[in-house]
Amino acid sequence: QVQLVESGGGLVQPGGSLRLSCEASGRSFRIYTMGWYRQAPGKQRELVAALTGGGSSNYADSVTGRFTISGDDAKNTVYLQMNSLKPEDTAIYYCNARFAVGNTYDYWGQGTQVTVSS
Repeated sequence: QVQLVESGGGLVQPGGSLRLSCEASGRSFRIYTMGWYRQAPGKQRELVAALTGGGSSNYADSVTGRFTISGDDAKNTVYLQMNSLKPEDTAIYYCNARFAVGNTYDYWGQGTQVTVSS
């Protein structure tokens, strides 16, 4: 089992940048597919970016070219670098670890608020 703790959210002006961190404990994040999800008020939770244990990444169309997901093995931490932020990026961002061998197991962090506003 893995425990996830997010940090790095906050208030930023449009066009600004933030870096979210997801520190994993209990297991190496490399055995999971790591994902960043977000949920805005009144909307469903959506996948923003994902990183496989082998290092492949994929992104939602709305963030491609602006967001980058990466991992640091030494710190057992996954990051989401967010650039050129827009008001529509405002949401609670959640870190997810998915282990899918036979059954699928999902682990979630507590979430961190990102607000993009002038």
